[in-house]
Amino acid sequence: MAEVLKKSDFYFDLPEELIAQDPLEDRSSSRLLCLDKRTGEREHKVFTDIVDMINPGDCLVINDTKVIPARLIGVKTGERDNAERQFGAQIEVLLLKRMEGDVWETLVKPGKKARTGAIISFGDGLLTAEVIECKEDGNRLIKFNYKGIFEEILDKLGQMPLPPYITHELKDRNRYQTVYAKNEGSAAAPTAGLHFTPELLKKLEDKGVIIARVTLHVGLGTFRPVKEENVLDHLMHTETYQVLPEEAKKINDAKAAGGRIICVGTTSTRTIESVADENGVVHAGSGDTQIFIYPGVKFKALDCLITNFHLPESTLIMLVSALAGRENVLEAYNEAVKEKYRFFSFGDAMFIH
Repeated sequence: MAEVLKKSDFYFDLPEELIAQDPLEDRSSSRLLCLDKRTGEREHKVFTDIVDMINPGDCLVINDTKVIPARLIGVKTGERDNAERQFGAQIEVLLLKRMEGDVWETLVKPGKKARTGAIISFGDGLLTAEVIECKEDGNRLIKFNYKGIFEEILDKLGQMPLPPYITHELKDRNRYQTVYAKNEGSAAAPTAGLHFTPELLKKLEDKGVIIARVTLHVGLGTFRPVKEENVLDHLMHTETYQVLPEEAKKINDAKAAGGRIICVGTTSTRTIESVADENGVVHAGSGDTQIFIYPGVKFKALDCLITNFHLPESTLIMLVSALAGRENVLEAYNEAVKEKYRFFSFGDAMFIH
């Protein structure tokens, strides 16, 4: 019988001052901790050194999702079929996933003010919404009403949905986007990609590195804490992905020719591992994934990973531990704390090879 994986096995002590609150002036000047997944050996470098560590013929897999300004602040203006009136209350709505047409799955705070039938107004009525269903997990299905183009209205009224541990205001919205962000739909950035600049990507391409793009729209479930002590009882959130045939071919051709598959971030990893078969062949397609990768799960397509430093006891540190071994990862994290690396979304990076 497999040993029980405990949430507490993935705990490390992180001083609050190491949580990066602001992006660096130069994206690519982050520090880079390189970890050999077999030996546990560690090296300290800067992110631009990544060019020397990726070989011609290797395939770099990037997630080209684009974060939408998914945080809306509105007021409750009515409640259909209800005489109990608590209007004027401020309500925050986070867009998680477009269901169909103008219906979105959302996270609403405070939830008790947003029962089925509640009407919420944003931007003095430029956008209104009705709660059409309260889901079991506490999320709400909301139908939006507006005149014009939804994306343009969202751009005007919405704010970037920064993770809860970032308390500073983001001055430049684009700093929470990768330079290759293209397909709109994420509620959070694939943050390992934030370190890349156009110049760095060009250097890699000029060197003969293949760049494959996949899309996974990151949900806020990424930040949902693991509540169960037995890790295997944790239910992963669902995220939407797309892998185009030409991009799957790049990955498969690189692997067949002996190149390494290097994912930028846990989101690219989860995408290709969702569509890879037992032989490591990546298949094109689109759909929803709930893949949960933890120690004991074998990787089918991925060889190496560029990633940021993750929260203690999170599903992300579990994924990284599946690749490099829990002890190796925790030792590397403790060294990163000692060396005062910057943690989480705007923090430094790690290359597991």
